[in-house]
Parts: sequence; C-alpha cells; structure tokens
Amino acid sequence: MMTIQQTVDIPASRRLTIEVPREVPLGKAILTFTPADASRRTDGDECPLCAVYKEPNEETLAAFEEGDAMLRGEKPAVWHHSLEDLDEMLGL
Repeated sequence: MMTIQQTVDIPASRRLTIEVPREVPLGKAILTFTPADASRRTDGDECPLCAVYKEPNEETLAAFEEGDAMLRGEKPAVWHHSLEDLDEMLGL
C-alpha cells in the first residue's frame, strides 16, 4: 500500500486543489484529513476536533477489549436475531 502525506493550510474557503504524483496508480483513493495538533498550529487557535475529544473511560475501554477478544475468537460472541431476543436476554 502506498501512503503519501502532505501538510497543507486550510484556507477560509475550505477549498483545496491537489496534484497527485504520477507514481500513484489510477483508480479510487481514500483521502484522510487529520487536524495538526494545537502545538504545531501557527494561527494560535485550538483544533476544534481536538478540543472535544475525551479519553474513553474504563467501562468503554473494557467494552472495546471485550469486542476485540470476540473478534480474535478468545471469547464467544452472543448473536441476537431480533430485538425481542435481545430484550429477553436482558430481562426486559
């Protein structure tokens, strides 16, 4: 997989024009935008996406790990075939 990274300044118009190097094969590509961290910003503003990010709490991290264990086959997954089936398991 080929990865090309370039840091750009986003203008007020929010419009960018990109030139793709000839080495990049024709076809579909995925463009990913990641805000630079606030310490590297030159305008003094805090990144609005970074400002609202919250570290996951312990319960959320445990749920992530449980899901990962299911994906790895280390823990059996419980599949529900309907909302009624889920309600029954939860005792609702």
